[in-house]
Amino acid sequence: MNGPDLDWSDVRVFLAIARTGTLGAAARATGQTQPTMGRRLRALEETLGHVLFQRTSDGFVLTDEGAAVLSHAERMEEEALGFTRALAGQEASLTGLLRVSSSDWFGVHVLTPVFARFLARHPDVQLELVTDARRYNLARREADLVFRITPFDEPDVVQRKLMHIDYALYGRRDCAPPSPGDGTGQTLISMDSAFDQLPDVLWVKRALPNARIVFGSNNRDVQARMCALGAGFAVLPCPLGDADARLKRFDLGETPPGRDVWMGYHRDLKRVARLRALLEETLSALGKA
Repeated sequence: MNGPDLDWSDVRVFLAIARTGTLGAAARATGQTQPTMGRRLRALEETLGHVLFQRTSDGFVLTDEGAAVLSHAERMEEEALGFTRALAGQEASLTGLLRVSSSDWFGVHVLTPVFARFLARHPDVQLELVTDARRYNLARREADLVFRITPFDEPDVVQRKLMHIDYALYGRRDCAPPSPGDGTGQTLISMDSAFDQLPDVLWVKRALPNARIVFGSNNRDVQARMCALGAGFAVLPCPLGDADARLKRFDLGETPPGRDVWMGYHRDLKRVARLRALLEETLSALGKA
């Protein structure tokens, strides 16, 4: 069976609305009028036989069907741009949006410097970094690239182990070291109760069994700040703890367990040039660290 005949200009309208969220903003981005954008979108949906956006009071949100074809539309855009560049004899440049998800501290202290270098090389690419505890769905394009501390088990995800993160026990530089195997009279800063089974949390409870947890948070940056303010000792990722001049490492005779960092993206994005470039930049800076 032959599929529907797609008009590339209608696909461009779809991409503009998906990226901006409103007809007005999409019209400004493409140099068309808002009524034209609405008319072209309706024509595309009628051609495909599917509703691509849910119309809400806050704007246009991709439906499941819209999310399913977004990566294909982006690849069409990449090929169309490559076609015109080849005819014009221009050097290929990367454009478009990439949405990245990671934990808060990893995004701030590890990824941000990498992304700054990437954007300096590719100024027409737009990056969005979302730091959140929840897991973003790659199949639904909630994120294009995800960094996390556990491997991916979702189907159709391309993944690899990026790096290993060492952890250490930190405290203020002017505080006395805790007593190994005891911790009596000492205070601890740790994860909140929802994450009390993480390896580093279990380690510090075993290493300092008589220490008292006085503050918990799922935000590692908050833990580091509380530690620097003298509220207690904290087990922190070393890239975070070492970045604060007010903190120093304390040795209890053994080190806390570290964590591996995995990165993953949906296989449909494998040929998207801007994602490949970002992966290369990230692996060059952090791979095998």
